[in-house]
Amino acid sequence: MGNQSTNERKLRVAICGGGIGGLCLAVSLSKHTHLDVNLYEATGQFKEIGAGVMIWSRTWHILESMGLTTEFSKIAHAPPIGVQGVGFDFRRSDQPQEGFRFRLVKMPCKCIRFHRAEFLDVFVNHLPAGIAHFGKRLLSYSRESSSDPISLSFADGTFSTCDVLVGADGIKSCTRVQMYRETAQAERDPNFLKFVQPIWTGTIAYRGLIRVEDIPRAPNGSLHRTIETPMMYCGKSKHVVSYSISQGDIVNVVTFASQPEEHGQYYEGEWVTDCEQKELLDCYSGWEPEVEQLLRCIKRPSRWAIHHLASLPFYHKNAVVLMGDAAHAMSPHQGAGAGQAIEDAYILAQLLSRATAQTLLQFLDAYQAVRLPAANRVLNGSYESGMMYEFDSKYGDDYEMLGPAIQRQWEWIDEISLDETLEVALKLATTPLLSRL
Repeated sequence: MGNQSTNERKLRVAICGGGIGGLCLAVSLSKHTHLDVNLYEATGQFKEIGAGVMIWSRTWHILESMGLTTEFSKIAHAPPIGVQGVGFDFRRSDQPQEGFRFRLVKMPCKCIRFHRAEFLDVFVNHLPAGIAHFGKRLLSYSRESSSDPISLSFADGTFSTCDVLVGADGIKSCTRVQMYRETAQAERDPNFLKFVQPIWTGTIAYRGLIRVEDIPRAPNGSLHRTIETPMMYCGKSKHVVSYSISQGDIVNVVTFASQPEEHGQYYEGEWVTDCEQKELLDCYSGWEPEVEQLLRCIKRPSRWAIHHLASLPFYHKNAVVLMGDAAHAMSPHQGAGAGQAIEDAYILAQLLSRATAQTLLQFLDAYQAVRLPAANRVLNGSYESGMMYEFDSKYGDDYEMLGPAIQRQWEWIDEISLDETLEVALKLATTPLLSRL
C-alpha cells in the first residue's frame, strides 16, 4: 500500500539485473500501482548459471507471502512439511576405505532444493508485461543534484531515468564499482577501493548434474545415499556437496578444492570454464568409493573459481542502492546466496512501496540498517563454514568440537524472524531522525 496521493508523480524504480533477487523485487513492486517499475537485464533473456539452488524455511515464508508457494512446491524436490529434517549429512571421505559420519545437521525445516532455471522461471511467469527490458547492460549512472532524476547509460547506446536505482547486477556489479570509486574519490580515501572488485577465496569448484537413473546401485541393490539425503563429503582442504533437485530426478554435485593461503590473491583466467573429467577424478583420487562412483557419472564437469566480496560498509548512496550479489556475494557453503537476495528483495519492496521522493533516503537507510549486518554475517559465516568442512578452521578435525561448531553456523536461519526484521526497518524508516538520536 502506497502513501502517495493520486496527483503525485509515480516513484520511478529502475532495477538493473534480472537474476533471482532482481526478479523477486520486480515482481513484488509490480503489485503497487503508484510505482513505475522497470527491470533492465544485460542479456537477451532471463537466465541463471549454475544448476542447483537451495533455500531455507525463512526464505520459503517470503515466497508464501508472495502467493508463490504452489508453483514452487511443484518444482521443489523437498517442499517444507513442517517437521524437522536433515540439513546435511557430514562424512569424512578422503580415504580409499569407506568413510564415516561425524555430524548429522538437522533443521526445523530441511533444505528446500530446486533446479536454478526452474526456480527463476516462477518469478519470470509472474512479472507483468512491459516491465522487463533486455540487452540493457548498465555502463554508468549520473545525477546533477539531489532534486534531479538519476540518468542511466546502457551499453547499447540508450538512456533512461529513474528516481531510485537498484543495483542487482551481480558479483561484478557495475553499480557497486561506480559507487565505491566515487566514494573513494569524494572522501579522498583509497581504502574504499578494496570493495570494488570481488575477492578470490582460494577455492576451485567443479560442478555437474547427474540423472538419478545413471547412478549405479550398490552391490546389495540399494540406491546411492545422496538421492535421499543431502550429503557433505569432507576431506583435508576439499569437500564434495551433493543433493537431488528437479523433484528427485537429478543430483546436483559441486566439489571444492581449496588453497586457504591463496585467499585474496588475484585469480588469472576465466572464472567459469569447461574441463575434462580426468581433472575432476584426479582431484579426488583416493576418496571413498561412493564419492568416486558419483564423480565418475559427471562426464562434462565445469570448473569455477569461487569469489566473494569483502563486507561492504554501506549499501546506498544518493538514491542508488545495492542488493543480492552486488552487495554481499558469498561463497556457497551455507546455500544462502539466493535466500539472502530474496530477503533483500522482500525488505526493500516493503520499504519502497511506502516511500515517497521526499522520504526515499530515510527508507533506504532503514533497508541498510537491517540488511547490511545480517547479510555480512552470512557472507563471513559461509566462508568460515567452508574452512570447517575442509578441516582448515581452528577446530581442525577434532570432531567433538567441529560438529557442534558446524551446527552453530546455521543459527542465523531461526534467530531473528523476517517479521521482526521488517518491523524494525519500518520503525526506522518512519521515525524522525531527531527521535532516534
